[in-house]
Formats: sequence, structure tokens, C-alpha cells
Amino acid sequence: MTHVEDELTSQPECWARAAAEAAGHAPVLPAPGERVAIVGCGTSYFMAQAAAALREDAGQGETDAFAASEFPHGRTYDRVVALTRSGTTTEVLDLLARLKGRTRTTAVTADPDTPVREAADELAVLAYADERSVVQTRFATTALTLLRAHLGLHPPAAVTDARTALTRPLPEGLVDCGQFTFLGRGWTVGLANEAGLKMREAALAWAETYPAMEYRHGPISVSTTGTATWMLGDAPDGLAEQVRATGASWIAGDLDPLAELVRAQRLAVAVAASRGLDPDRPRHLTRSVILAP
Repeated sequence: MTHVEDELTSQPECWARAAAEAAGHAPVLPAPGERVAIVGCGTSYFMAQAAAALREDAGQGETDAFAASEFPHGRTYDRVVALTRSGTTTEVLDLLARLKGRTRTTAVTADPDTPVREAADELAVLAYADERSVVQTRFATTALTLLRAHLGLHPPAAVTDARTALTRPLPEGLVDCGQFTFLGRGWTVGLANEAGLKMREAALAWAETYPAMEYRHGPISVSTTGTATWMLGDAPDGLAEQVRATGASWIAGDLDPLAELVRAQRLAVAVAASRGLDPDRPRHLTRSVILAP
């Protein structure tokens, strides 16, 4: 079993622990009414997108998401939350350094014994969700679970659905598709973005991601026999029928959307195996991006 497979199968237990411990992390996480930005790089950026949409939709306060390198320094926030598995990513550390002394910062990390300890004002540590793999799975989803639970939006069914996602067979023929499109709405757009990234990282697959309503504004043109379109969350009316009419496979997400992401992670590993690739050794990637000064 690869590190990725081992880690992605541990997600139900990690989520249950994060949900149980969310109240203990509350003092360092955004309070209702605060103006907040959530930042990250790669996978963490997509989790930031999901968390920001959830928080704002819940009426907890204006919430933005940015890649750490694209943070708008002309804006004012009450708190910036940085998601960083390794605690060593250059863009995140540079941003936290620039915010020091003028904006309160919290880092959600798996490893507190890294430069992020000094860079951030406060830490929420998820050491039990750390990973050996380059390709992120459980840290990202556990960090999002922590934030969902902090918002009061973590449904108990999410953990049950995650266990189902680990055992339910993937749709027949899906692994052999030549192109994959992942769609989301609201907070699940971030999950769709992450599903596509997993396919590219682990399997070198052609994968695209869009807000579901945007899919018909051009991207549906790539859908045909031998491609697949996967919806994370509730689909817009009529979209499934339109996708099937192209000849593409339509996969409806009927589990909690975060559990659907677990199924997409499994797909990425399965496609990698079918292509003779090792998902623990993704091409051109390292566990943390540390740029030379």
C-alpha cells in the first residue's frame, strides 16, 4: 500500500477527532463577525476556498480565500488563517511575516516544530493528520473538517459517508476514461478544484474543474464518449441529462461532498495504478515548496 492509500483510508478517524476537538481550538479560530481571509498554497488554497464559502454563507462574517502569494495587502482583515501542512512553505511564511504586528494570524498545521511556530501568532495543530506523502489527502480534509465543525456545519453523516466512500466500488469503466471534469457549487467548488488537482498530481490525468453553472459556457465541449463529469454536491437541474447527451459518463455525488472528495482521491490512485505510476512519487513535485532566498 502506498503512503497516499494508507493516509486517505484514515480520514474518517481523523475527521471524527477534528470535530471532537474543534471547541478546544475555538479561541484561535475566527469569531463570528470577524472579517477573515483564509490562505494556502495548492491543496490548502482549495480548502481555503471551501472554508471561506462555508463561513460567509453561514452569516459568520465576510470571508475571502487567496493563494498565499496573491494576498491583497491593501485590504484590512481582523484575522488571517493560513493552512499549511508542513509549516515550511515559503509563500505562507513570507505572508505571515508581512502581517506580523498588524493583523492577527492563525496557522492550521500538522507540524508545529517548524518556522510557522514563530511566523504565526497562534496555531491550531493537527499532528495526527500529518502525512508522509507528497500528495495531500487527510491533512487537507481534516483541516476543513475542523473549520466546518467550528462553524457548526460538520454533519455527523460526513464520517459515515467517508467510510462508505472508502468501500463503495468506483463506477465501472471510470478508470479508463481519458478526461475528467469535476464540478461544484458554492463551497464545493473548492472541493472540485482539489479533486482535479489530485488527478493531475497522482495520475498525470487530464482533469478540469469548474463551478457547475459555468460548465455549459464552453467546457462541456470537451465532454464526449470516454470522458467523465463528476458532480460534488447537488447538480443544477438538467445538467446530468445534458452531460449524458454528450456521451460522457455522469457521476452524481450522493454522499457528503467531502466524502465525495475521498472517492475522487481513490480514483486518482486507481488511475495512477492503471498507468503504471507511483502516486507517492508525483512528477516534479516535493512535499513542501521552499524557494531559494
